[in-house]
Amino acid sequence: MVKLKAELEKIFGAAAVSDKEADLAAYASDKSFAKAMAPSFVVKAKNADQVEALVKLANEKYFPIIPVSSGAPHYKGDTVPSVPGAVIVDLSGMNKILSINKQHRMAVVEPGVTYGQFQKALARKGMHFAYTLAPKDTKSVLADAMDIEPRLNACHGFSYTEPFRCVEVTWGDGNRMYTGDAANGGPVGSLEKQWTQEKWQVSPLGPMMLDFYRMLTQSEGTMGIVTWASLRCELAHQAHKCFFVTAETEKALLDFVWDVIHVRFSDELFILNKNQIAYLMGKDAAEIEALKKELPAWAVFVGVGGRDLLPQEKCEQQEADIKEFAQKNGLVPVNSIGSVSANAFYKKAITPSPAKKYWKETYKGAFQDIFFMSKIDDTAMFIDKISDIASKVGYPASDIGVYVQPVHYGSAYHVCFTIPYDPNSAKETRLARELFDRASVELAQAGAYYSRPHGPWARIQLNKDAMGNETLKKLKGIFDPNGVMNPGKLTI
Repeated sequence: MVKLKAELEKIFGAAAVSDKEADLAAYASDKSFAKAMAPSFVVKAKNADQVEALVKLANEKYFPIIPVSSGAPHYKGDTVPSVPGAVIVDLSGMNKILSINKQHRMAVVEPGVTYGQFQKALARKGMHFAYTLAPKDTKSVLADAMDIEPRLNACHGFSYTEPFRCVEVTWGDGNRMYTGDAANGGPVGSLEKQWTQEKWQVSPLGPMMLDFYRMLTQSEGTMGIVTWASLRCELAHQAHKCFFVTAETEKALLDFVWDVIHVRFSDELFILNKNQIAYLMGKDAAEIEALKKELPAWAVFVGVGGRDLLPQEKCEQQEADIKEFAQKNGLVPVNSIGSVSANAFYKKAITPSPAKKYWKETYKGAFQDIFFMSKIDDTAMFIDKISDIASKVGYPASDIGVYVQPVHYGSAYHVCFTIPYDPNSAKETRLARELFDRASVELAQAGAYYSRPHGPWARIQLNKDAMGNETLKKLKGIFDPNGVMNPGKLTI
């Protein structure tokens, strides 16, 4: 260990390498149910050269590397070591926004750039990054994009992996590579020289016939380490209108949702139950309880935005048509539900949440999410099923928050169940853990697809697909032949 520390200090400098107990403990666990395990070292990277040198050293000395880019706290278990002797490479210090190009609607960012930092920088340019539901303000936008976190706009992007585009990556074998437009013509490896030739890393495809960037998405740092990525951005709204459409059951809203998506209308469109709305809007547990009593059982939030060309007219025309779709399905759009106005809700939904008081922790102090992909017709079945499982294990089903997000033009639906609990109560923690474990298995058996296989979901999902598991192992063997990148995750 002493020799390895010296080797790490040669790469990063003594001040950026730590094996102090307090520093290691900060990465030994997170707020998920992942088993705690302390790493051996924490290193803080400043540039891609250091990252490349670290990966090459890991291949020589056979020690595992776990990349971490978001600020604490963490919630998914993917940054907790699964094997002893790991080296955490903290990328949060690589936090430069390398480029913002309004004409091409692109930005190039390092992995340490957070939502709180990024949205402010884009706003100054009259742009914004495709919103997710109130992300943690210290969350890495690059990591979020790589994990394919669903965006609030159901009609967002030209591919499922949008807004993730081109990257600079050091694969697990130590080779550094550029993907997409960054590798297709022009001076490869120099962003600045490419920009002088009006090449802006827009297309993620290639190089050649293989779309390498797909190997990195939803992979939990098991294939390589990305040191910058280009991300598709959007122009800021010049006009915006929003409203709710409510119902007593989620199923009653689905035909309306499909009608709106089918004609490619709306800039924001998603379904929440009253609990999830209350958790987002409530300032404390007492206010959340009051909101849960006054809110309707289910609501679709719909937002329409206008940009440079006739913004107000676009909003008004889409709003009128969407309200016709609601009327056709026996539903009524409203500007507020209970004491929650649509405008106030929209502002909260698109504003990064303070990490010290993350909105899902407001009610009881801790939570666990179960999220997966589903067909539109199965979402109601999954909602009924988790309520049934909760009743069987003794967890109050009335506390479960539900968020259903249509993605990629309604071709699939992201379903997220939020399970709040009091971490200081052994009983509540046990019930939440039992519900999480049991529901994860039974929902998968009912058809839930864990496209982002964090924690136990990798084993659950891949046990259903032997060929897929073998393919992943072969791919990892190509890009990470010595298995140094976050071992114990993704493949089984």
